[in-house]
Amino acid sequence: MFDLGTSFLASVERDPDALAIVDRDVRLTYRQWYKRISALVAAFDAAGLRAGDHLVTVLQNRWEAATLHWACQFAGIIVTPINWRAKADEIDFYLENSEAKAVVHQDISAAAITQSKHAAHLCRIALDGADNGALSFADMIAEDGCEATPRATSEDWSVMLYTSGTTSRPKGVPRRHRAERHAAVAHVAQNMYGNGERTLGVMPLYHTMGVRSLLSMSLIGGVFVCLPRYDTTRALELIAREKISNLYLVPTLYHDLVHAEAFASTDIGSVRKLGFAGAPMPDGLLRKLNEAVRPDLFVNHYGSSEIYTFTIDQKAELKPGSAGRSGINQRVRVVNLNASSANDLAAAGEEGEIVALASSDEAFEGYWRRPEATAKALRDGWYFTGDTGVVDKDGDLFVTGRVDDMIVTGGENVSPVEIESCLSLHPAVLEVAVVGLPDERWGKIVAAFIKRGAPVEAEDLNAFCQASGLANFKRPRRFVFVEDVPKSPVGKLLRRQLVAGDYTEERGFPAGQS
Repeated sequence: MFDLGTSFLASVERDPDALAIVDRDVRLTYRQWYKRISALVAAFDAAGLRAGDHLVTVLQNRWEAATLHWACQFAGIIVTPINWRAKADEIDFYLENSEAKAVVHQDISAAAITQSKHAAHLCRIALDGADNGALSFADMIAEDGCEATPRATSEDWSVMLYTSGTTSRPKGVPRRHRAERHAAVAHVAQNMYGNGERTLGVMPLYHTMGVRSLLSMSLIGGVFVCLPRYDTTRALELIAREKISNLYLVPTLYHDLVHAEAFASTDIGSVRKLGFAGAPMPDGLLRKLNEAVRPDLFVNHYGSSEIYTFTIDQKAELKPGSAGRSGINQRVRVVNLNASSANDLAAAGEEGEIVALASSDEAFEGYWRRPEATAKALRDGWYFTGDTGVVDKDGDLFVTGRVDDMIVTGGENVSPVEIESCLSLHPAVLEVAVVGLPDERWGKIVAAFIKRGAPVEAEDLNAFCQASGLANFKRPRRFVFVEDVPKSPVGKLLRRQLVAGDYTEERGFPAGQS
């Protein structure tokens, strides 16, 4: 099987003069990009970096970050990307945990790197000029060197992503070249990408969505258009200017796009394929997005860093909320909550925990230096996702939340996702998050945190839920109007912040909106 370096080389030989990557004024063909990748591999050698070493990147989605990713694939170095917003103590954890030999940063992360105790003892590479002993990225790619040849095999480690770490220390997820390639090829097939496809590279490369976007474009002679830091106005400008043909984003970013003032006047006619992942898309947003874009393909991807794709629904607009059925490299089941075995199947229509086959071509093999976490997640040859879901009468999976997010109120199990989907359909609701809050009588009560787009009161929303057929025990007993719904850098709801009281209540509508 091809390693990733060989896969990239095949694209260079197939389409050497095709546009490969765009970032502001940088526009590189595959031939030109390969030249810079090769120079970087030679610079790695000169810096004493070897195959099997971990190289940690603390970068936004710049062309340099994408180049580093590919250079690591050629050199056999394990690229280990982390959030560019990471603080010094977080960086120390990642550097120590991964046993990193080098770290790459840019100006926006330079202060945190300077404060990091571990970074001071490593090979440091700076994108925005060298300081305090750091190597200059610009100098590293300036020298013409021999064309790089792939040094890794399909069995070598390619990348190590870290889980979000919302409930504990982040866990490293090492992934082999073959798993990454299988995932990229499956992504191409399941999204029906063609040669010359153009995607907006905004999802961070420390996230599975960003990695898949980069790899899939490079394997088919496509174009990766960098958007280093998400900005709605800039995103719309790039979609129009670069004739973006597909978007693969989290629902939060789609929400920001369709609600932007400039959206209606932007030429988005080039966009024919939409994909989303990372979080459920509220029914209201799904409907609005479909009506605005009218895509040829609208794909809901459900997966994780551990096993990239669990299920796919290629007609997301026809069945809101459906995560579809198993991807081409996967098998999925729903087992009873707290099941000890993957064979303890939940009955049809009953909520349980989603499990995925661990022998999938896209699957990881265990967490980095975390045998206890591995033993908990991998059982009976299946990966226990920690997600809850239900399979409907048609055989389609609906993801209902996290096992830890389930609200038990008065002895009844309530999924926050179902309530969020209902409330999202109200025209005055911009964003919504539902959590369980402690209550002496009920154990927990259902609470809905609402970001309003127009005047609406709790009584109106309660009546809407009732008219929508939401069961009495599922209807929120408390509505809180907030300035913003807290989300992670990749758009996932931070429910625990709401439970902890870490939010700002709405201060009222601007003049003319109340």
